[in-house]
Amino acid sequence: MQSTLGGWKRTNRKNGLTMASISTNNSSVAPLNNQFVSDIKHIITTAQTNAVRSVDYCRVQMYWHLGKRIFEEEQQGKARADYGSYLIENLAHEIEPEYGSGFGRRQLERARQFYREYPIPSAVRSQLNWSQYRMLIQIQDHDKREYYELEAVNNAWTGRELQRQIDSMLYERLLMSNDKEAVLAVARKERIPETPQEIIKQPTVLEFLGLKREAAYYEKDLEQAIITHIADFMLEMGKGFSFVARQKRILLEDDEFFADLVFYNRLLRCFVVIELKTGELTHQDLGQLQMYVNYYDRQEKLPEENPTIGILLCTRKNDTLVRTTLPENNTTILASEYRLYLPSAEQLIKEVNDVKEQMQQNKAEE
Repeated sequence: MQSTLGGWKRTNRKNGLTMASISTNNSSVAPLNNQFVSDIKHIITTAQTNAVRSVDYCRVQMYWHLGKRIFEEEQQGKARADYGSYLIENLAHEIEPEYGSGFGRRQLERARQFYREYPIPSAVRSQLNWSQYRMLIQIQDHDKREYYELEAVNNAWTGRELQRQIDSMLYERLLMSNDKEAVLAVARKERIPETPQEIIKQPTVLEFLGLKREAAYYEKDLEQAIITHIADFMLEMGKGFSFVARQKRILLEDDEFFADLVFYNRLLRCFVVIELKTGELTHQDLGQLQMYVNYYDRQEKLPEENPTIGILLCTRKNDTLVRTTLPENNTTILASEYRLYLPSAEQLIKEVNDVKEQMQQNKAEE
């Protein structure tokens, strides 16, 4: 029993009812069903969330209309040199003292750019807020901007998540093993990914794990960090992942083996076994992963499901070793390098280009 504001509250765990009584008049109230209380809380929370979204969308609409009106006014004075710059400068000087910094010169310039990038009002999505649109309008490439816009809506990304995906060059990493139309078709929900290459990125960026770049660490530390940040890890791995097991015990007669991480991908309709290596990849690592994949194909996979995929995450891989170790027709074992920090745009671009060149060399050799 716990005293609260002159009254008391008691929960009967056996029948799931919450009993409440107010001691001011010694009268009892009817018991409250837990599901009823949960429903009431859900209604309140949903209304609060919708109210925030409504305010966010009103803000987006406000900036769109501001941009439209500024653009229209500019067109009237287009014969005058630098009229647009003077217009925004003077407008900001006029309204910022009254309405605040949200209506300064930079914000008004963004509003104008917003309208120019999205001149059709129906193209403005209610699921995105002004902060997200500010990120999107900075992307010059139309296809790239459309991809991030669609994925932000499809996956309900927050502004922070959208910024991370842009910073980690998700679009470019997917293009390394896919053509542009295939990537956009998936984002537009015009097709479902059919191969692991359409989902898995190169390299895999794991800066959210918080492991220090220079510090020595063990595979168990990497695994524990991934489990702690499992939602972020699945987001980085790609679409459709759900967690199945950690250190999955595999018994082969008297020998025990443990697969680091096991997931299921509902889009590819298959199990995904992930092995973690804090050092350079070896042919023994690939052989062990192949064994785990064979086990899942023969013991766990249902007839209607697709073959199991194995992913070996390592700090450095040897593409020639991978190709030589695995069968020529391999489509289910992948090796992917990971990064424990978010590289700069220049570093990522270099890595993307290096991998593209390597892939072209591989095709030429074949």
